[in-house]
Amino acid sequence: MDRTPGTEAADFYGGLVADAYALLKSETFDAERYVAFVDTFGEPGLEIGCGDGHPLLTLVAATLDVEGVDSSPDMLARAADAADAAGLEVELHQARMEDLDLRRSYRTIYLAGPTFELLPDDEHALAALHAMRRHLRPDGTVMIPLWTPTPTDPAVLGVAREAFDGAGALLRYTPLAEHYDVATRTRTTRVLYERIHPNGRGERVERDWIIHWQTPRTLAGLARDAGLAILMVHPEEDLLEGTPGEESTVYLQHAPSTP
Repeated sequence: MDRTPGTEAADFYGGLVADAYALLKSETFDAERYVAFVDTFGEPGLEIGCGDGHPLLTLVAATLDVEGVDSSPDMLARAADAADAAGLEVELHQARMEDLDLRRSYRTIYLAGPTFELLPDDEHALAALHAMRRHLRPDGTVMIPLWTPTPTDPAVLGVAREAFDGAGALLRYTPLAEHYDVATRTRTTRVLYERIHPNGRGERVERDWIIHWQTPRTLAGLARDAGLAILMVHPEEDLLEGTPGEESTVYLQHAPSTP
């Protein structure tokens, strides 16, 4: 099962993008919902797509037994630095979520935001669910946040978002173009990241940010094929197809064995 070159999350979240991510991201996820999830369903936990350490380090600081895994070595390095700065000890793993082969099983597995939708197609999504099932204890629970993206407003294309880093360099993110395909549930946005140093020297990279979204219905089918079953969906009424802009969370457990 190969990926098209450039569709790896590790390819996107590396180098300049990793350096700029925390300052230029448009949304920060509420760590408390993940704290509550692990508190409710039990330790040990595994955060998939832990990136630069949010919300993972908040859970570790709350003395929860949670490890992190991410496919980007650059993002993991930032998570390790953040943990050191906070005086925290955390176990970090580098792996694609489809290829998880850790030496531990977990009572809780969750994804930081709609990270599951960085997988480029349903084939890779199914492989990831199989990997989660292999690492899930018999009484364990998986939490998968979902998001059905809207097409980017054409008026926003070409409009930059900016911030300064600690060294005084200007960081800039600009969406350039987009292809939104409902049939394949895929949004591909061409984006530009730039860093302009105080001495005027500049860096720039263009990459494709690919979102292959799932709905509770599509995820239920993939989960069934992976030997998992839906425990609940939140909000409760969101049991079928997602509509653009909609967010939901699906909770999975091992499917009951049949006689």
